[in-house]
Amino acid sequence: MCASKENPAKCEMRGVIRFLWAKKLSAPDIHRELCAVYGPNIMSEGVVRQWVRFFKDGRTNIHDESRSGRPSVLSADLIKEIDEKIRLLRNFTITQLSEHLPNISRTVLYKTVTG
Repeated sequence: MCASKENPAKCEMRGVIRFLWAKKLSAPDIHRELCAVYGPNIMSEGVVRQWVRFFKDGRTNIHDESRSGRPSVLSADLIKEIDEKIRLLRNFTITQLSEHLPNISRTVLYKTVTG
């Protein structure tokens, strides 16, 4: 048996599903193969069935489709900037922090600081 691999990317799992489906394995067999290599909690059989159905319907892309909605405003640079301001101010309120970082909403600041 193969060694277990931790934290594989979603697209990697989907690529494996697509490969095994192309080899004519059924969804339950694909699920068993995934669990044997990646562990029992890697993906539910229902999700494997869903991806097999997508591939049967002609889908070839294994990556997530872009979604509508507001993109995240937090980046690594903004988190670093928030951290620097917190270290500089020490005792602060969200209002004070918001005054120093006007490009970030109070709600996002609150969730970042308390989360």
